[in-house]
Amino acid sequence: MNRQSGYRAFAVLSGALILTVVMMVSQRKVKASPPSESSIMGTVKLDGTAPHQRPIDMSKEPSCAAEHKANPVTTENVVVGSGGGLKNVVVYISEGWSGPEQAASGTPTWDQHGCQYIPHVMGLDVNQHFKVTNSDPTSHNIHPMPKPGGPNHEWNKSQPSGAPPIDTSWPAEEVAIHVKCNIHPWMSGYMVVVKGPYGVSDDSGSFKIENVPPGNYTLTAWQETYTPQTQKVTVAAGKPVTANFTFKAK
Repeated sequence: MNRQSGYRAFAVLSGALILTVVMMVSQRKVKASPPSESSIMGTVKLDGTAPHQRPIDMSKEPSCAAEHKANPVTTENVVVGSGGGLKNVVVYISEGWSGPEQAASGTPTWDQHGCQYIPHVMGLDVNQHFKVTNSDPTSHNIHPMPKPGGPNHEWNKSQPSGAPPIDTSWPAEEVAIHVKCNIHPWMSGYMVVVKGPYGVSDDSGSFKIENVPPGNYTLTAWQETYTPQTQKVTVAAGKPVTANFTFKAK
């Protein structure tokens, strides 16, 4: 083979190699899969007249009474917003979840402000750390009460004004853990501990559960006064799913 023929053969071989690489890259781009995770969103509503929420007398704690003087607070057993949206409902995956126990990220805060728990209802994952803080100028006594004899243990800790946050977690699923204050008996709230993604309804009753892989699931909507409701949903890759719940007023 002369030198000219050798150059020609090398050029043909190089061109074929470049074409092969281009085709492989092109095929890889075509086969790129869409995002596999999706979200479940919806609203929770109350059908009927919301029960009367009684006013809270905070006169035994003057600092808190003064803070709420212009807008007296009431109990929060059933909080209904405009359009019948039901607040403080935890919607979580009760069947079908096979991912890690702790799906949520971040460290939520359970604050004591104005002699109330903020938020009134908090969703948590198993082993997810959360902080308990005290924004009031008075002392509080945080007393979560899990089911007796269960894997989550009851504790009772004082937290003076200005004290550092309490950083802790729950080792097992439990729906739900009631929390009270031994100093201020009107203070009441709930921690809902689940395995996997969850959402908590806001003032309008809207909720959103993010980072849900494709699959068939059962959702449970928990509310502190009413019987829990369930609903089955199918999540497809990259497509949001709508799930709405309606509780009947008592």
